[in-house]
Amino acid sequence: MKPSVPGGDAPAAPPREPLGHSMKAPRIQDVAAEAGVSVATVSRAMNGAGSVSPELKKRVQAAARKLGYRPNTVARSLRRRHTKIWALIISDITNPFFTSVARGVEDVAQKAGYSVMLCNADENPTKEANYLQVAGQDQVAGVILSPHSAQTDISALRDGSIPCIVIDRTLTEAVDSVLVDSRSSAREATLHLLAEGWASPACITGPEDASTAVERRKGYEDALRERGLSAQEKTLHQPFKTEGGRAAAAAMLDSDAPPDSFFIANATLALGVLAELAERGLRLGTDIGVVTFDEAPWAPLLNPPVSVVAQPAYDIGAEAARLLMSRIEGHGPPFGRKTTLATTLIVRASSQRQLPDPFSEKAS
Repeated sequence: MKPSVPGGDAPAAPPREPLGHSMKAPRIQDVAAEAGVSVATVSRAMNGAGSVSPELKKRVQAAARKLGYRPNTVARSLRRRHTKIWALIISDITNPFFTSVARGVEDVAQKAGYSVMLCNADENPTKEANYLQVAGQDQVAGVILSPHSAQTDISALRDGSIPCIVIDRTLTEAVDSVLVDSRSSAREATLHLLAEGWASPACITGPEDASTAVERRKGYEDALRERGLSAQEKTLHQPFKTEGGRAAAAAMLDSDAPPDSFFIANATLALGVLAELAERGLRLGTDIGVVTFDEAPWAPLLNPPVSVVAQPAYDIGAEAARLLMSRIEGHGPPFGRKTTLATTLIVRASSQRQLPDPFSEKAS
């Protein structure tokens, strides 16, 4: 029997508490309604996407605070584990080193049931930032990144709890990385030039905000110091582009004290250097010595073939993929694991000094 109330009406329902104080956890739809925006806008604002204006972002954040909304990071993580896509963000698709890296990543990813989305940042920090923002919007399970610089901002990934593995270059932020010892490898290559009798090697390396460019320059300088030589005015930083290598070689060869050999920090720069040497009629191994980082497909095919510091590019990609899998599955110690793989100095005729033939047309 229902209890009677004055006036014969049904009992009044208890007053509803504000949503932020109810026992039911607020949903993203509630935040969208409170802020007067779409659910997609709330998601982008909470993930730090650059496409949301600062004013709109503040409105969403205020609504989330009022309602006591907290993103369900566990659910997001589970969604990503069902998102079978990785982003591989590389710095230069024209560099054959990254072709082998991508193959290593893809082979491991395919066996684990993942697909790989290749993103070419082209050594452009704006393009890189855009790719990282897209990856940070819960669209990929993980990211493998060759950063433009040590200061590359990966907060979009961190805020979205998306695991990231760094390859080739380092970041100031603590993340897992797969690298080679660029400094000791550059030192070995430069000592090889000196041992072959090249008395004045120069170094052409990449931009100063790229860790590999700086480490390879330091290795070159280490070797010169060991032999009591000065590296002053024998080093040039250039963009990791073919035209950068050619411009640097031309400037050095036209200087008052031109070098007799070159240590070059990557294969893309080396193509420019080799073009400039060919234009001037300088013969590798006879008139000038050359060693470059990276075993490009063309290096052993030139006449004479080019000496290189070969990086295990495929293994770098495969190891990065295995590390990413372990992070996606929630395994491993705190972030910051560093894996360093060995390089191999492959000596060919470009760095082996040959005495000019006294009866050749050039010698006469």
